[in-house]
Order: sequence, then structure tokens, then C-alpha cells
Amino acid sequence: MAPVRKLIVEVVDARSLLPKDGHGTSSPYAVLDFHGQRRKTRTVLRDLSPTWNESLEFNVAKTPEVFGDMLELDVFHDKNVGPTTRSNFLGRVRLSATQFVKRGEEALIYYPLEKKSLLSWIQGEIGLKIYFSDEVAPPSPPPEPAAADPPPPPTSVEPEKNETSAAAPEEKPLAEADKVESRPPPQPFDPDADRLKATVSSAAMPEEKPVTEADKVEPPPPPFDPDIDRLKASVSSAAMPEVKINGPKPISRVSSVRSFMSDQSDRSAIEQSSFDLVDKMHYLFVRVVRARSLPTTGSPVVKIAVSGFHVVSKPARKTALFDWDQTFAFRRDSEDSSSILEVSVWDPIDADVGHDFLGGICFDVGEIPLRDPPDSPLAPQWYRLEGGGAHRGDLMLATWLGTQADDSFPDAWKTDTMGANANSRSKVYQSPKLWYLRSTVIEAQDISMLKESRFQLKAQLGFQVQKTKQVSGTPSWNEDLMFVAAEPFMTENELVFSLIEHRPPKEQAIVGVTRVPLTAIERRVDNRNVVSKWFTLEDPNEEKRIYRGRVHLRLCFDGGYHVMDEGANVCSDYRPTARQLWKPPIGTIELGIIGCKDLQPMKTINAKGSTDAYAVAKYGNKWVRTRTISDSLEPRWNEQYTWRVYDPSTVLTVGVFDSWEVVESEGSVRPDFCIGKVRIRISTLTTGKVYRNVFPLMLVSQTGLKKMGQTELAVRFVRSTPTLDFLHVYSQPLLPAMHHLKPLGMLQQEALRSTAVKIVAVHLSRSEPPLRREVVNHVLEQDGTNTFSMRRVRANWYRIIKVMAGAVEVFRWVEDTRSWKNPTATVLIHALMIILVWFPDLIVPTLAFYVFAVGAWNYRLRAKAALPHLDPKLSLAESVDREEVDEEFDAMPCARENEVVRARYDRLRMLGARVQTMLGDIATQGERVQALVTWRDPRATGIFVGFCFILALVLYLVPSKMVAMALGFYYLRHPIFRDRMPSPALNFFRRLPSLSDRML
Repeated sequence: MAPVRKLIVEVVDARSLLPKDGHGTSSPYAVLDFHGQRRKTRTVLRDLSPTWNESLEFNVAKTPEVFGDMLELDVFHDKNVGPTTRSNFLGRVRLSATQFVKRGEEALIYYPLEKKSLLSWIQGEIGLKIYFSDEVAPPSPPPEPAAADPPPPPTSVEPEKNETSAAAPEEKPLAEADKVESRPPPQPFDPDADRLKATVSSAAMPEEKPVTEADKVEPPPPPFDPDIDRLKASVSSAAMPEVKINGPKPISRVSSVRSFMSDQSDRSAIEQSSFDLVDKMHYLFVRVVRARSLPTTGSPVVKIAVSGFHVVSKPARKTALFDWDQTFAFRRDSEDSSSILEVSVWDPIDADVGHDFLGGICFDVGEIPLRDPPDSPLAPQWYRLEGGGAHRGDLMLATWLGTQADDSFPDAWKTDTMGANANSRSKVYQSPKLWYLRSTVIEAQDISMLKESRFQLKAQLGFQVQKTKQVSGTPSWNEDLMFVAAEPFMTENELVFSLIEHRPPKEQAIVGVTRVPLTAIERRVDNRNVVSKWFTLEDPNEEKRIYRGRVHLRLCFDGGYHVMDEGANVCSDYRPTARQLWKPPIGTIELGIIGCKDLQPMKTINAKGSTDAYAVAKYGNKWVRTRTISDSLEPRWNEQYTWRVYDPSTVLTVGVFDSWEVVESEGSVRPDFCIGKVRIRISTLTTGKVYRNVFPLMLVSQTGLKKMGQTELAVRFVRSTPTLDFLHVYSQPLLPAMHHLKPLGMLQQEALRSTAVKIVAVHLSRSEPPLRREVVNHVLEQDGTNTFSMRRVRANWYRIIKVMAGAVEVFRWVEDTRSWKNPTATVLIHALMIILVWFPDLIVPTLAFYVFAVGAWNYRLRAKAALPHLDPKLSLAESVDREEVDEEFDAMPCARENEVVRARYDRLRMLGARVQTMLGDIATQGERVQALVTWRDPRATGIFVGFCFILALVLYLVPSKMVAMALGFYYLRHPIFRDRMPSPALNFFRRLPSLSDRML
């Protein structure tokens, strides 16, 4: 039996509900509704923090999309308890099914209760565990026959029998594909070029019109008999008795036609725009299926020749027929109606036969049909082979003209990718789901020790090793050890703890070892404390399990964090690991990878420079790789991909690489070389606008800045949420709540990021074709980002000077006004000064209005067509000194003869790296202030400018003394009224773009 999916909702408890019974308490119960199925919990008497611990099941079936996969939970006070006369409303929770997970991934989450209306007063939260469960349904019993019903008369069955026999005759009719003799013979095949000009495409079309299904004469239908129809209706009604449901009626749902239509339109728009950002590339497709009646016992091959290309298929598989089932795609740069397509069958040379040509067919390319998806695939046909030794041999094939949007294109042999090499095909990859594993080491007991012994606990997960500090006496640590784990967890994935005893002077021994499988560790999505457990330590050197003590641990997977695998300034995703905490997407980003121009030769083969280029794009957990264009300095991919966007303050990264796997097909040991990289920030894109730009590919090496070529990309961001909801994202925290409730240190987070990059690289390198480790490291900016570089230090310093230039200009303008260089401006400043001194309430609104005017004036200077890109001038890559570049690419530690000089030099570089980071952070904050009015992020600037305008109007009407007093009281408010999460203004500021993502 097929498994039946059920939705399990465990209603655990609630906290801090409102009293509704008139005596300071409530008697709550919960009502849940999912697709019209209603379930109810029991009533907890007189408790504002009730505990239910009930599991409710819902059937998950295919339902109309207008209802949506929504779970509604309402909490009420029971009117039967207390003096109340109605069931008072205590709160509501509405959840989307996209937040639900399968069994084994569930976690206890406390959802805040929402209001029913604007004026209602609700407080508290409810704890739920929600997950899907697949269960095998028991077989249904056979229906019992109705004893009172008479058997149907034979006249009612006879027409059906005749009709069935007419539709299925004893002799099988000849299929259309097998009617080879009904067609005129095709033009004889001749390998000479003069005889190939005659086309035989008409030979594939028979002169006689085949008999279709519509032309067949069907038997007349049986005569209408009202008694028979009445008898059938009575029999069907007796087989399915009426079932009356006495339960509550389903909740009536008010479907939002507007949202349904918008979702449908967005979905259809995405489907229709699968290849509208790139240029269509026309290909001639030839699908060779099979052959029959060939005069050979070997494995023949098919040779295809068209427009100067000659292709040989793989040897045929010998079954009842000769099978190939292989598709070839030939690039058609220009329409040529006079070109000829030659398809021939050849057998390996046999000494007994003395020939290897078995026959062939010619087609006029101008007569080949055009297939435009979503049309169905073209049906292959049998064609008679002419010439050679196959006098009655037939070849089944299909040929058509199409584009790269054809469903046969990805797996077809292509003329621009060096054939059917698996490493040259375009693929989509998924990063593994990463978790932070928190191991809290509390204490150990029952340990035999010496007086001078010191104990240390070592935890190991794969290649990750963490150690606690050394303690003497009874071991007690209370330390957190953090690891990165990739899902799915295998049975061999274990967290191994080893208790190490250090004895003077330098002796150490392993006291005991315990192993914890990852599948047994609890998952959490908030900062609640999980239950700690005692684990037995066993002797690692004994075959028998000998007790050597026990250790107290608290283990959990922290799903409320986002596992960082990218740099903070170029991150493409900020979602937490737990799917239950994901918010709905705000739109989609579409990327069209068109091609490259003027690439530099990356390798030399047979005294000829060549480049085998492919592109890799990464956003979120989705990686894409284009096909590898072989031996071309101007490759054209014209591939288009789509990602869901959950946050506009994210970056899409595209890199171009040169491949060695196409040349060394058996496994290349040479790393793929990076040609260049492009980064695009989503917040800088206008909704619905197509940006098609050419980006230069630049690379900084030990010889300086080198221009590797150009790449052409097309980008479009499509928003799928209402405008207010989209703008509300700017006031939300950038990282999940756990990063603020229980933050990780900078050094710890950087170490975990390095571990996450290694795990992702290993995971993607096991794919087929593999995504190389050097490619993953370069896209994720793992190598060379934290090393010392005098060039980066000077570039960050100039960024600070550029930011401070605005303040310098203000002071210079004040000095010029004081010096009467412009008498008119000086007189106006005097008048403004008198007004502001006489009416001090106008100072703040005047400044706000001035900022609004500056932002509105800079609106005309915003970027309209070109997208921001890596800036070599900003990075000082064009004017870098040769010695500084050598120092930047020097290994750490540096290779010097004098040990003292080496140590000082290394310390200087470490100090310089810290100064470099500090200068970069200062420059980033200043550039974010500039971004408020420079329209670098159009939406953020629009929000700020509009806020300044509203603030100016409000402050013109409200006395500034009242505003100042309100701000003072708000700033000095009691800590119990403060939220631990960042303020919306700070969240808005952190989302502003800076120039750090344009640094080389």
C-alpha cells in the first residue's frame, strides 16, 4: 500500500495567557483547523499557563490551491467554566505548511499569539511541535454485495462486450512506424558530394494517408433504455451507502482571489520567462534510436555529417535490435536551406566481408521541422537505408530544429562542448544542510586520579577537534564546544568524547571514551535549555566494555543560527538552519549567463593557446554550473537560472573558470584556474527591470592586475510580496534571533566558517560532474581574504578619507561663507541664522528638510543602467607596487634567513591585518551613511528620504520641547521595557550597502 501522509500537531503548553473568567484566571482549550479538518484539545481548568501534551492528526490530501496550506490554531476560554456566558478569545496562530518538517526534524517552538482584530488585547505564547508523518494505510475491506438487488439483465452487458471486442480485435493492426513498404524508396545514398545535393526528405513521408483513429468506424452505441439506466443507478447507490458526519462543520475559509491570481501570475511569468533573458541559440537535433535488419553481427556505429561537423556515435547495444538512443545537437549559427544532413551506418571492418558501409540517408535541413517547447518531443520514424550492404535495413531516428530550451539539450552531444563528456554538461548543485552542534561539557565523576593530575575533555566530529581547558581535582568545566555538522546524518557519524589525564611532567593518557550518534541528539530552534545527560566512559584499550567513569554533557543542534559559509559582506543567505523559522520568499532573482569575450588563453596544447571556460553561480544553497565550451576565447552559454530571494540585502556571485577536466577526462589533478568573478547585490536592482551588462574580468596576481576578458550577464529581480511587506523587511534583523540572544565570538565564528567551507567543498566534490574544491573556495572567498596586504590597507584608508571628504567640504563651505566669497550666500546664511536663533524649534525640521532636499537632488545621479562591479581603482589594483603584490601573495610565515626578522615581520603583518579589518569596518559604516541619500539602494534611500520628509512635517507641528522630553524619557526607560533585539533603525542601517563588496 502507498504511504499516507499525515500532519501531526503536538500541542504542548501555553504561557502567560490573559484572564477571561472574571476571577483572574482562564480555562483554555485550543481549536485547530487544517483544510476543513477541525480538532480540539481538552480544557485545562483555571490555569494561565496550561499544559496539554496532546497529539492531533490531520489528513494531508491534494486540495485546491485557493485554500492554501495553512494551519489555524485558536485558543478560547471555556464558557462552561466560571460565570462567563461565551467562549472568550485568547489568541490565534496561523502557520504555512512550508514551515513544517518531516518526522525526526521537529522541535518545540513557542509561537506568540496574535490578535483577531486591531482593538483586541492578546498576550502569551503557545508551544507546538509540528511535523509530517508517512504511514502505511491498512488495506480497505472489499465492499459487501447488496443481497436485495437483482442481478442486471444480460442485455445491459452485451453492448459493452461488443464494444470492447470491437476496440480490441484479435489481430494487431500494423503500426504507423512499421509501414515501411507503403512509402516510396528514398534517394540512393552516395558518399560522393555531387550526389548528396538531391534531397530525400519527401521519402520519409508516405503518399498514402494512413488511417487515423478518427477515420475508424466505431460500432453504433446501444439503444437507450430507461429501465437499465435506473437499475444501474440503484446498484451504484447500494454499493456506496450514505455516511452522515455528526462532527462540527468545517471552518469556512475566505479565499483571497487577489493573492491567488497574483501567485498564479507570478508562477506563469516565471515559467514563460525560462529563456527570455538570454539569446536563443539554434541547434539541429538528431536522435538516433535503433536499427533493424542490418547484415552484421557486430556493434555498428552511426556517422552524422552536417555543416563541416563529423560525429560518430557510440557502438550499438545488441538486443533484439541495434540500440543507440543517443541525441546529437549541432550549432546553427545561420540559416542555410541548402545544407545537407548525412546519416550513415557503418560496421567495423571485417576481413571476411571486406566492406564496412551499411547504408545511409540524406535530409535537406531546410525541410526539417521546428520544435518549440512546450511542444511534445518529436516521434522517431523508421527510414530505409540506401546504398551499402543493408538492402532492407531500417534506421529509426528523429531530427528537428530547436534551441537550448529543448528538454533534450542538457544530455545531448554538442558541437561546442567537445562531445558528450560528462564534465562539460551544465548542472545544478545543492549545498548540504549545515547545523551548529553545541556540546556543553559540564563535569565528570567516578574518575580515579592522582593528586597532581589535570583532566581535559577532547571532543571530535570527523576532522573537527575541540578541547576544554585543563582542570585539577574533580573535573568541572562548564564550557561550550561548537561544531559544524552536515545533514543527512549517517549511522557512522558520531561525536567522540575522550577524557585525557595530564600527569607531570609531560605525560598524558586517555582515561575513557564515549561515543554519541548524531541521530540521537536533540534539536532546538531557540535558547531554551535542553536536558543534560550522563554518558558512560569506557576503556578504549580493552575489548570488553570496562567502566571508567561518567561525563555530564548537554548536547543539541542549534537550528536558530545561520551557519556562515560566506563572507559577512557578500553573504547570499541569512536564513536559520531550522526550516520552521523560515519566512516566505519576497521574490525571485533570474540570472542569464550569456557568454564571454576576449578571454586570455589559459593553457597551451599542441603549441596552441586555448581556454575551456565554464561559469559557476552561487546564491543561497543553490549552485549552478554552465556547460564547458571547449577551445573558445569567446564562449556563448546563454543559460538562465532562477533563485528564490528571502532577503534583499544579499549578494549573487558569478565566477568564470578554465577547466582541465575536459582535456584530462580520466580525472584531472590540475586545479581549475579562476578567470574572474562578478558580484551583484540584490538591493541595488529595480523590481522588474532587466539589467544586461558587460562586466570586466580582472585578476590580481603576483605580476599585478591582469584583465582576463569580459563576461556578459542579464539580471532581473521580480518581487512577489506586497510593497509594504517588502519594505518591512528593512526593519527586521539581518541575522536570526539566536545570533543576538546568544551571540558567537568573531574568532569562533570565523573558525566555524572555515569548517563549513571545507564541508561544503567535500560535499560538492562528490557530485558528478564534481564541483572542484578550488572553485568552491574561490566563490566562497575562503583563500586570501584575511591575509595582510598593504594594498588593502591603503585602499581602506582612502575609503575613510573619501567618506570624511564630505565633512571637510562642510567646514570649507562654512569658512568660505565666513570669508564673504559669495556675498549673496553669506547674506542668506545671516537671515537663516537669525530665524533659527529666534525660533529654535525650526532647527531640527530644517536639518531634516535639508537632508530630504539633498536626497531628492541626488535622485537624478542614481545608477540607471549599469550595475556596480568590482572597482580596480577603489582597490588600488591598477597602481599597486610590485613589492607590495609580492608581499601580499607571500606565504605565512615569510621565508627569511634571519629568524628575528621573520618573527618581527610576521608580527607586523598580523597587526596590519587587524588594522586593515578595523579600517574596513570604519569605512563600511561611513559608506552606509553615504548610502542613505545616494540611491545606491533605491528602496532604502526612498524609505529614509520619505521618513525625513514626514519627520520634517511632524516637527513643524509638534513643539521640539515635547519631542526632546519624549526622546529623553524613551532613552532612559527601565531595562524591563527594553527589547534585547536590535532596534528597527539599527537593522535598517546595517542593511545599507557599502563598497566592501566591490573590493578586489
